[in-house]
Amino acid sequence: QEGMPQTLSSTSMFTPCGFSPHLHTSKEGEQGGLIFQDGNLTSASLDALIQHLIPTTDYYPEVSNSQYNKQLFIEPHELLSRVCHKCIEQQRLDDPVLDKARIRKFGPKILQLLTEWTVCMCADFAVIGHLKDMIHRIAPCDEAYWKKMNQLLQTLNQKLATLSHGQEGIVKISAAVSDKLVAFKSKPPSIQREILSVCSDPYTLAQQLTHVELERLSHIGPEEFVQAFVHKDPLDGTKTCFSEQKKTSNLEAYVKWFNRLCYLVATEICMPAKKKQRAQVIEFFIDVARECFNIGNFNSLMAIISGMNMSPVSRLKKTWSKVKTAKFFILEHQMDPTGNFYNYRTALRGAAHRSLTAHSNREKIVIPFFSLLIKDIYFLNEGCANRLPNGHVNFEKFLELAKQVGEFITWKQVECPFEQDPNIIHYLHTAPIFTEDGLYLASYESESPENQTEKDRWKSLRSTILGKT
Repeated sequence: QEGMPQTLSSTSMFTPCGFSPHLHTSKEGEQGGLIFQDGNLTSASLDALIQHLIPTTDYYPEVSNSQYNKQLFIEPHELLSRVCHKCIEQQRLDDPVLDKARIRKFGPKILQLLTEWTVCMCADFAVIGHLKDMIHRIAPCDEAYWKKMNQLLQTLNQKLATLSHGQEGIVKISAAVSDKLVAFKSKPPSIQREILSVCSDPYTLAQQLTHVELERLSHIGPEEFVQAFVHKDPLDGTKTCFSEQKKTSNLEAYVKWFNRLCYLVATEICMPAKKKQRAQVIEFFIDVARECFNIGNFNSLMAIISGMNMSPVSRLKKTWSKVKTAKFFILEHQMDPTGNFYNYRTALRGAAHRSLTAHSNREKIVIPFFSLLIKDIYFLNEGCANRLPNGHVNFEKFLELAKQVGEFITWKQVECPFEQDPNIIHYLHTAPIFTEDGLYLASYESESPENQTEKDRWKSLRSTILGKT
């Protein structure tokens, strides 16, 4: 893209001067389907926003922020279809004799737009058809366009293949793990490996957890956030914006990974028969959690804390009495939900600031507590209307949505700087874990029930799980 016009900054994009010149706007009021207040765009009709995406010989739109939000109202391939159709119409690409001089000026713009689309947006096979159509329309004007557009087509094909492979890989991993999720209904046999036999260094395990987090995050595209929260559009009756099934498998797989890590931590703590060994495992995971915090891996941090706070673990009072808990209480304080996770959000902002000024990938790592991120985006989407009473798109809402999703996309693209340890990664993915009943049974076997309720549950679990009377 060397020599091409630069995409507008977010600041200029959302002011009248940042919009396409064929959208006549004023500093205040409504013009061309756009409404401005104090020089900032606050709402617009969908047609006007789509018009903003149309490049010309002397204008180029910003792609990365605005299309994600438009997906709430229109399918991605239909959006690209309308953009290409307007390009064809405005640049008169259907004329029997093309104005080659004008096309040579316009060609780089449409090429850049389609390139950014394949990078920023969800890729599907419908996009290939639009690319081929544009290739055949502008390629006759300049042989260089033919080569560049064909390269772009190859890039898109590779991306589709990569996405398909990634989703297939996650499905296979999930299937392998699910076979072992309920493997242990009672205490595992003595030959069962434990985490400390695989990795005894907290910093190393924190690094490998970061590997897993970033690898799984890499498969989640911005379109999955849109798909997760898509609703029926009141202006279209009962028709949803997407008739196809929601595609959020990568997002859902990541949430399942969090749950698995919680149960893995609890299982590792409840497995040892001796109190001293259980205390040692707890202290190990406290150190792992602290290293995750220092790295900026807040998702693994919260999973570890959640695992240690599960009832079968927290009830092991004799075990906890042998643990130096000061560091654990500090970590709990950092992830305390009080004040809408005020302490965590402060730490997250600090990590995000560090990432912006970082000189190495190690300092760029920001892995947010994912469930809370999803919750924030959900309530932002639910708490504000998509459309204003006049039928316009509520642009201020979608600007904030784009900001939050955009931050996440930046964080997930960081390349993990730590050397990968296949043995540890394999253990994290495949080590059998207790079910909830299995955890309680192991907990009661380790430290006897303290009241009648616990005794009744212990008896019931031994009867149903171990087949004892």
